[in-house]
Amino acid sequence: MFRKMRRSRQELSVEECLAILERGTCGVLAVSGDEGYPYAVPISYVYDNEKIYFHSAVSGHKIDALSRNDKVSFCVVDQDRIVPEEYTTCFRSVIAFGTLRILSEEAAKRSSIEKLALKYAPADSASNRAQTIERSWEAFCMLEMTIEHITGKAAKELIHSQPSQ
Repeated sequence: MFRKMRRSRQELSVEECLAILERGTCGVLAVSGDEGYPYAVPISYVYDNEKIYFHSAVSGHKIDALSRNDKVSFCVVDQDRIVPEEYTTCFRSVIAFGTLRILSEEAAKRSSIEKLALKYAPADSASNRAQTIERSWEAFCMLEMTIEHITGKAAKELIHSQPSQ
C-alpha cells in the first residue's frame, strides 16, 4: 500500500523517526482539501504513545476536509542546513501517514490538550495551564492521528557521518 523509499540507504529506522516526532515542535499536516486540492498547514503537535495530537478550532478548512476524508499525512523537518558550495542541504525529516479523528470524549480531549500544553509551556504552573484550557475549552477541539505508516530520510552526508551499527 505504501511505497518503498527509492533511496533506501538514506532511510531512517522507525526508532529514529519516532525520536524526530518526539523532539519536533512544528510540522505540516496535509489533508484532502476543497475541490481535490491538497491542503497542508503548519501546526504544532505532540507525539505520545504512537499517536499524534493537534489542537484545532472547531470549524474551518481542516475540519471540513476531515469530514470528507480522514486520511492525512504529517511531515516534520528535524534538520535542514544549507550547504551552498555543494548546492545541497543536510536534511533529516519524517513523514507519518494515517487517519485523523476529532476526540469527542471529554477525558481524551483534556488529556491530549494537557500533553500539548505541557510540551509548549513546561515551566507554567498546573493551575495556570488548567485555567487557560478551561477559558477556551468550547472554542477548540483536539485531533488524534493514528499512524499507519512512517518513513524518514536523511541526507547521505548525515547517514555517512553516523557510526556503523
